[in-house]
Amino acid sequence: MSASVSPIREPLVTGGKTYHDITEDICSPTERTPSTAWVLAFIVSVTGLAFYVFCVAWTVWNGIGTWNLNRTIGWGWDITNFVWWVGIGHAGTLISAILLLFRQKWRTGVNRAAEAMTIFAVICAGQFPLIHMGRLWLAFFIFPYPNTRGPLWVNFNSPLLWDVFAISTYFTVSLLFWYTGLVPDFATVRDRAKGIRRRVYNFLAFGWTGSAKHWQRWESLSLILAGLATPLVLSVHTIVSFDFATSVIPGWHTTIFPPYFVAGAIFSGFAMVQTLMLITRKVLNLQDYITLEHIESMNKVILATGTIVGVAYLTELFIAWYSGYIYEQFAFYNRVLGPYYWSYIGMMSCNVLSPQIFWWRKLRRSVLVTFVMSIFVNIGMWFERFVIIATTLARDYLPSSWSYYTPTWVEIGLFIGTIGLFFTCFLIFTRVAPVVAIAEIKSILKDAGDQYVGPEVARKKAESATATDTH
Repeated sequence: MSASVSPIREPLVTGGKTYHDITEDICSPTERTPSTAWVLAFIVSVTGLAFYVFCVAWTVWNGIGTWNLNRTIGWGWDITNFVWWVGIGHAGTLISAILLLFRQKWRTGVNRAAEAMTIFAVICAGQFPLIHMGRLWLAFFIFPYPNTRGPLWVNFNSPLLWDVFAISTYFTVSLLFWYTGLVPDFATVRDRAKGIRRRVYNFLAFGWTGSAKHWQRWESLSLILAGLATPLVLSVHTIVSFDFATSVIPGWHTTIFPPYFVAGAIFSGFAMVQTLMLITRKVLNLQDYITLEHIESMNKVILATGTIVGVAYLTELFIAWYSGYIYEQFAFYNRVLGPYYWSYIGMMSCNVLSPQIFWWRKLRRSVLVTFVMSIFVNIGMWFERFVIIATTLARDYLPSSWSYYTPTWVEIGLFIGTIGLFFTCFLIFTRVAPVVAIAEIKSILKDAGDQYVGPEVARKKAESATATDTH
């Protein structure tokens, strides 16, 4: 009997990599001079961020009247963008927490960037409810705390207050989980750094030495935070859906919203992870760590959640017809054939039809197809939020109050500006922290001896061993 070749589960790289190679590949982007592509992307992002600051100042100075909201449509691009950004932030916690609890090894190549994406997306989402208040300096009114305002107290029955609790909790747990994973890698960068960088990374690493006690506590804390974060994946967007589902407006007052919103959030979040990781993979030359196996696994999730979202769309239409409730029927008739028909077509095309190409393995493993599809899904999920909010409010029970909503340049600038804020934060993150989790990748090294081996190498070794046994 020849020596058996142990199968490599969820291979991470396409060739052999030693410990030194892994450290060098992942740490070097934080140490070398930024590339021309990074500098150009940063300039574009900061320009968008500057325009965002200008639009916020314009809104605060002149009031919400600079937006095109009216008595009929009180929520427009602001809440649309809020729900869209919260949904994008879902994938980070899903990849990090749930896949960690289920011991899915393929998460290690993408979890770090996904966690960072969660933090930055929630920051972008939190801007819109605050700006929508008009008077930003009164934002403390939304937090319940002992005060001297007497009867002026928060309304605990309002789902908008539930949003405050859910999103702040989600942000806090996600931030702790993200930073906990970074501690060993900060120590790795610290040991390679000199001067002021070394002192900064030593502070960020909390004196990490890599002792057995440190690793034991790190793993315990990671599992505890993963256990806390997992129900948040379900609760946060469920509560966001209550902003609509607890109302009495036809098209919103439906029990399918919680699971429908959660599936849509995971759907859009994974799409944004794909967009970011494919760009990062190319610019930082991380093809050995963000492999086709990662891309294919994530595309499977996109296909599954996209199909769930499609079923939810069809269920809404069926229930509206089956209920016999004329107002509900009109709400969905108006969505499909009303003045916003173009947004409904965009939603169905991008979210339901286009992901079906991932039934073919060759397309699931295509970098170009995956990148284009991730953009389509992000556009489609924005259309979904717009369809739910704007088209439902545009035509209510009273035809004399019907209105048509189009955003002003201020609203468009705020949305584009938050994209600039998001990418500015992400680009800075790629310069100060390892984009891929070094410690977690090295922890899988024992599965392959002293080197990582990819699927092709493992397959050839297995075939060679089989041939030897046969002879």
